[in-house]
Amino acid sequence: MPRILLIDDDAHLGAPLASYFARFDFQLDSASRPSVGLAMLRSQAYDAAILDVMLPEMDGFALCREIRRESDIPIVMLTARGDVMDRVVGLELGADDYLPKPFEPRELVARVQTILRRQRAVPAPAAASLHRFEGLSIDLDRREVLRHGEPVELTGTEFDLLALLAGHPGRVWSRDDILNHLRGHEAELNTRAVDIVVSRLRRKLEPLDCIKTLRNAGYALAVGRSGSA
Repeated sequence: MPRILLIDDDAHLGAPLASYFARFDFQLDSASRPSVGLAMLRSQAYDAAILDVMLPEMDGFALCREIRRESDIPIVMLTARGDVMDRVVGLELGADDYLPKPFEPRELVARVQTILRRQRAVPAPAAASLHRFEGLSIDLDRREVLRHGEPVELTGTEFDLLALLAGHPGRVWSRDDILNHLRGHEAELNTRAVDIVVSRLRRKLEPLDCIKTLRNAGYALAVGRSGSA
């Protein structure tokens, strides 16, 4: 049974959500303070985390940044105001998805199901389990990336994007194609989100300059292949 951690200081939210998630075979634990949530994430195995933006001790953005220093666990941000900038900042910090408050519990479950399904799935259309390029190695089975032999810590969304591009080096993927692959039809689509994830991925792959932008077309992986297995 997948285990999800909710970090939200709303005392009336945790118990009802836990009951609702249980209907879909999820175990939902909750923490009302970031310090407690971080301790739980460090001591127990969770499959995903749901973070509210408005929290005591530190806001959800700072909490997301702290989690990303230690883990690539999928993160869904709850943005109380539904502010577009809240969503953009959350994605820039490494969140995998976002949902404005108030929300329907079924939609939150659907978002979690989508990111977990995406993480478990072998990224299509890649057939090989290992892609090797000049200075870059991508292991699909282990979900590991090496840049010049050194490991690169990627979020689930960043890895899936890189795996998608690596499956067909040189092919241009439009933003809509990428969104359909990464987020599915249940999630809220936003082409700005693709640009943010690409920007994060580029920074993490530096000094490699392997993701090219084709104006008005999309993105492609442009790097020489050194072999695959």
